[in-house]
Amino acid sequence: MPQLRVMLVVTGDDFGYCPRRNQGIVDCFQAGGISNVSLLVNAFAAKEAADLAKRHSIPIGLHANLSEGIPVCQSLQQASTLINQHGFFLGKIGFRQALERGQLSMEQVELELRAQVRLFMELTGHLPHHMDGHQHVHVLPEVREVFAQVLSDFRIPYTRVPVEPGLHSCPWLPAHLKRFYMQVEKDALDSIPVFKRYGIRWPDMYLGLTTMGQNMSIPSLQRALSHASAAGPSGTTSSSASGSNQPVVTAELMVHPGYPSHPHEGGCGEGPDDFSQSADRQHELSVLRDPSLLALYSQERVQLCAFKDL
Repeated sequence: MPQLRVMLVVTGDDFGYCPRRNQGIVDCFQAGGISNVSLLVNAFAAKEAADLAKRHSIPIGLHANLSEGIPVCQSLQQASTLINQHGFFLGKIGFRQALERGQLSMEQVELELRAQVRLFMELTGHLPHHMDGHQHVHVLPEVREVFAQVLSDFRIPYTRVPVEPGLHSCPWLPAHLKRFYMQVEKDALDSIPVFKRYGIRWPDMYLGLTTMGQNMSIPSLQRALSHASAAGPSGTTSSSASGSNQPVVTAELMVHPGYPSHPHEGGCGEGPDDFSQSADRQHELSVLRDPSLLALYSQERVQLCAFKDL
């Protein structure tokens, strides 16, 4: 039996976004293309998604959302630093700009994160196995401390630290995306001491920024996996392969499979965004369940798993 090299959590983000996203994610899970999902509890089809996870025994965590749609916490829906004049969160860039200007209340961030964990428990019947941030808000300055405190209080063991080996040398990312991802990486690196202080864990490697949408292909995934294998374990979740002293690398691959959203069905209160209505989601779904990718996992001695298996 060839020795295992990588335990890979393949997480389908944005579960609950719309019925077509949900169906695509379930189809991908049943085909062996993903092994884990991350639920947006304030999304259009969150209840349906939670029910599907129960029905199909899909390991599920919380995709904490502070940037898209409407807050879950009722006291923050009318007036708070987290929303605009229309009652919606400030957006991926708007949230970051307001944070830089010192305009966000961390007490309100904490209230919203706790409300989302409680709603997750109502929908699923259990605590999240892991918790990360929609659009990587969880690693932002100030937010990371509040986020870590909430995970610690609820005893949620795992999160995501989006530092991707191979990002700097990736040749196909456009300049504006690369700039944004490099900032995400810097924020993630700065979050590590905070998460460690609270006893939070994460896989050795993170993959997924260089393989989103049309950038996902079997060669690009192979490149990402080779970077993960070469980098070796960092010690946060590593374990030794059975019968061997050689450590196994643990990794998370972030993916966004699904069928394109219908124009007026989905999102978190404002309707589905362009990425969700594009062919990119279905492209990811097609690649992830391609038999040649599943054969590559076997060839590279990669075993798909969930956070609860680490």
